[in-house]
Amino acid sequence: MRIIAAMSGGVDSAVAAARAVEAGHDVTGIHLALSRNPASYRTGARGCCTIEDSNDARRAADVIGIPFYVWDLSDRFHEDVVEDFMDEYAAGRTPNPCLRCNEKIKFAAVLDRALALGFDAVATGHYAQLRTGADGLIEMHRAVDHGKDQSYVLGVLDQQQLAHSFFPLGDTSKPQVREEAARRGLLVADKPDSHDICFVADGDNAGWLRDKLGDRNPNTGGDIVDAGSGEVLGRHEGTVAYTIGQRRGLRLGRPAADGKPRFVLDIEPVSGTVTVGPREGLRIDRISGIRPRWCGTVPTVLDGPDVSVQLRAHGAEHRAVVTVHADGSGVDVELLEPAEGIAPGQAVVVYDGSRVVGSATISATARSQALA
Repeated sequence: MRIIAAMSGGVDSAVAAARAVEAGHDVTGIHLALSRNPASYRTGARGCCTIEDSNDARRAADVIGIPFYVWDLSDRFHEDVVEDFMDEYAAGRTPNPCLRCNEKIKFAAVLDRALALGFDAVATGHYAQLRTGADGLIEMHRAVDHGKDQSYVLGVLDQQQLAHSFFPLGDTSKPQVREEAARRGLLVADKPDSHDICFVADGDNAGWLRDKLGDRNPNTGGDIVDAGSGEVLGRHEGTVAYTIGQRRGLRLGRPAADGKPRFVLDIEPVSGTVTVGPREGLRIDRISGIRPRWCGTVPTVLDGPDVSVQLRAHGAEHRAVVTVHADGSGVDVELLEPAEGIAPGQAVVVYDGSRVVGSATISATARSQALA
């Protein structure tokens, strides 16, 4: 096959490209320029869109012996990922920009361009496995290394995208990948993994949002209100600095009457009100999801001992019953074990055993009578 290897500048994508070559494929390496001013994004070896990363990717391609190009997708990235991130926070939700980048950039814009240029697939260093099911459809499964499994952020991929994807690392642990990189003479063998959000240069999400939103910022301050008593416990400088489940940085002017620590339970951007309460207020067992995306056949009801959902990129699995709306517009999820701190805007990814069924964007959470 003719394969485009998306090379971020890290060890995983470098080894993935090398394995694609070793498997006999005709491989071309590409690095994505996601900012017209790379210095405005994260610097150092922690992101995936810096000048250092581009240079590391080019050197890895030279060692592997494949052609290498830089594709400028900065406008598309800004529109589909950065703007979405700002809009979601302004609306009081908590988005996952890495998941959105996979959906809109790496497996949409890149794949579309690759196919138009006559390539057959896009290879990445994601930790996930692809298999052909009994029905002939391509299935995505969790990686062997559950600690590095990235199937959660790939749960947005549909059948057409999976059919043109190649994940060479799904059967390997991260330590083994680093050892292999060293054997291959790749200088990124010991490069640290990326962390945080690549386009927030200093890791200060709240400060970045306040600076970039400008007139779109829904508020620049408001009350922090206790859910139980209705008392105003403090003031804040903008709801964009808060997420559901947050405990640190609340800066309460006085403690709650019961003396218990407070967590963010709700964010209302129009009034600027942040509602806090004790930890038990975070427990939910009902989730509504919108904009579902399915990796294969669209299900109706998923109910069985192997059905679970994952609610964070590196979070625990929760056994669940998932019901798809008749018109296909959303899903309802009943958690068989409660979860805490789940925010609208995050993704709920559905699994049947190790297989990824699909995903949806969380629009609301609730507590059943059993938890009330």
